Formats: sequence, C-alpha cells, structure tokens
Amino acid sequence: MVAGAPAAPTRRDAPADPHRPAHAHGGSAGHPLPRPTTTAARPPRRADRIITLLLLVYGLITVASAIPQLWHFAEFADAWMTLAGIDGTFTNIAQGELWGRIGVAVFVIGWLVTAGLSGLALSRGRLGWWIPMVGAIVSCIVVSVCLTVPLLGDPAIMAHFGA
Repeated sequence: MVAGAPAAPTRRDAPADPHRPAHAHGGSAGHPLPRPTTTAARPPRRADRIITLLLLVYGLITVASAIPQLWHFAEFADAWMTLAGIDGTFTNIAQGELWGRIGVAVFVIGWLVTAGLSGLALSRGRLGWWIPMVGAIVSCIVVSVCLTVPLLGDPAIMAHFGA
C-alpha cells in the first residue's frame, strides 16, 4: 500500500452493485429479492393450459363431425335447403363435392395449424387460450365461403332468392 493513498473499501463498505442479484447482497431490507424475469421462473399457468387444451379438443370434435357432412356435400345441401325452407333438391353436385372437400381440407389444416401454434405458445409459457378461438373463427369464415360458392350456383337456391 502506498503512503497517503486511501484505503481500499472493505466488503462492508463496498457500495451495492445494482447488476448483482439481491441474494448476493444477503437479501437485506434495503435489497429485496428480484422478481422472476425469465419464462422458466414464471409460475405455470395451469388454467390457461387446461382451457387451451379443452378448446383444442372441442375443435377436434367439431372438425371430425363436419368431415362426413362436407364430404357428402349434396346431402348436406339438401338438408340445408330443407331447413331454410327452399323447395327443390340440390343439383350443383359436382361443384358441391369439390367445394365440400376443399372445406374439409381447410378445417383439417386450420385445426393442425391452430394446435401447433397453441402448443408452441404453451411450451414458451405464453397465454394460449385465444389461439384456438382465433383459429376457429378464421377457419369457419373460410369454410363458409367454400360452402357458399356451390350453394349460390344451384338454380333452386338462386330462384328462391329471386336471382
């Protein structure tokens, strides 16, 4: 030590390093323990996980039950026409079968994408309940367009609506 130079601070005299965790300072009253900042340190979101999985199961059941209806589109269209009070039978069969199968593909791909995004969100500790909701809305809108094309191409339906 050089004469006249100030003495090096001792451990007790050293100022607290703001970049060191509080437990390195002993977690005293002046230095509370830090809050968790990483996804691994966050508490699990059990309710979000359960709700997300339940929505995915509900979506899978919905998609599975829609497949046979859309695969046989003429039967679906006849039932829809009866329910809507439209006299006649569905005759736009070729276009109906094509668009019905496109609707099946949209539902299946939409559910798979939704399940994948939901799983990714849950594995990263993020909220995921909204993903099945958005996936269902987007899929249903696209499938509705797919179903509308052959229905509006049927002469009996167009006659009913006065076109």
